[in-house]
Amino acid sequence: MPKLKEIAPILEVAQQAAIDYFRLTGKPLGITGEIGEYLAAKHLGLELADARMPGYDAIAPDGSLIQVKSRAIPEAKKLGGQRLGSIRLDQEWDTVVLVLMNEVFEPRAMYEANRDAITEALTAPGSKARNERGALAVSKFISIGRKVWPKSG
Repeated sequence: MPKLKEIAPILEVAQQAAIDYFRLTGKPLGITGEIGEYLAAKHLGLELADARMPGYDAIAPDGSLIQVKSRAIPEAKKLGGQRLGSIRLDQEWDTVVLVLMNEVFEPRAMYEANRDAITEALTAPGSKARNERGALAVSKFISIGRKVWPKSG
């Protein structure tokens, strides 16, 4: 499993490249997920899983399997309309951590929701995107989860 101290300098270079690329082209470079996984591991004391583990990205100290979802949202933009990538209920994971970052990949907040809450939200009647693709709105995730970083007072 990758070590955070070995990943950090590489991600710093990639992060700067992504910032420069976005400023030049207006398009994201596509490393938001990797940066989010690193930040979750660093700030929440998780161990990153091997690449492409079906269902989870990190392992908590208690052994629970954590799926990490990441969104880089500019400060001026509202959370409304923002969606997470697919959360698959047929894969192995215990909780999902959402890492919210600003446009230069600085972490702003992290939320965690357990499998039961996510299953209930994904299977509730209504949205085709939610029911068929497992895509929760960021605002819905925040409402069913709990803030885990930064810690409040």
